[in-house]
Amino acid sequence: MMRKSKGRQKVEMVKMPNESNLQVTFSKRRSGLFKKASELCTLCGAEVAIVVFSPGKKVFSFGHPCVESVVDRFLTRNPPPTSGTMRLIEAHRNTGVRDLNMQLTQVLNQLEVEKKRGEELINMRKASQRLCWWQAPIEELNQPQLEQFKNSLEELKKNVAKQAEKLLIQSSAPPQYFPRSSTPGNGGIHLPFDLKNTGFNPNMPSMIPPPPPNMMPPPPPNMMPAPPHHQGYNLGRNMTPPHQGYNPEFGRGLY
Repeated sequence: MMRKSKGRQKVEMVKMPNESNLQVTFSKRRSGLFKKASELCTLCGAEVAIVVFSPGKKVFSFGHPCVESVVDRFLTRNPPPTSGTMRLIEAHRNTGVRDLNMQLTQVLNQLEVEKKRGEELINMRKASQRLCWWQAPIEELNQPQLEQFKNSLEELKKNVAKQAEKLLIQSSAPPQYFPRSSTPGNGGIHLPFDLKNTGFNPNMPSMIPPPPPNMMPPPPPNMMPAPPHHQGYNLGRNMTPPHQGYNPEFGRGLY
């Protein structure tokens, strides 16, 4: 069976007909070519100049110590200068290039480590999605999973409706207020019963409000004084009823 991917397969050395594949391959191969040239300069101290034209007619170059000096030496066929000053300059330049190559190597190694870490995270995410299948996109669920997901959503909708109705009833119920009291133990509320016992507490004051201070209840009907003509007196026009109050002369025969 033929493998679909081209990893670790021998690629036929012919020009690629696909334009996008050609551009991607050129970019990857160019980076690899420049990397190998840099390693050659670092390990062997070689002077290298590479000039590459892309399929889109763009120019890319790499050179050590620089492209111009190497190209000039190649065109004029002049030997490199051997003076002490030039040697010091070349040594300093090689030291800088060596440090840059070391930094590049460290960055590339770190990049490889991060790539592996990213692949591990992707694998862990896929594994967690298989366990928590309801978090996956709907397009990736099969028929049984979709039916189970639908039933779960309907049950959740019912529970939310019940909870919303319960909160609505609690918020619409009128609050019950009780007069305040300084009696400790009942939260300052004046209740007509004892919280500690089940029976009525007679020591609690009445909740019926007292009458206004200037209003007194009328006396019973049998205590009302009768009119004068009901007591057997027949008063004339110029006659006054007998005195019914206290007479200080009573007992002295003067009444």
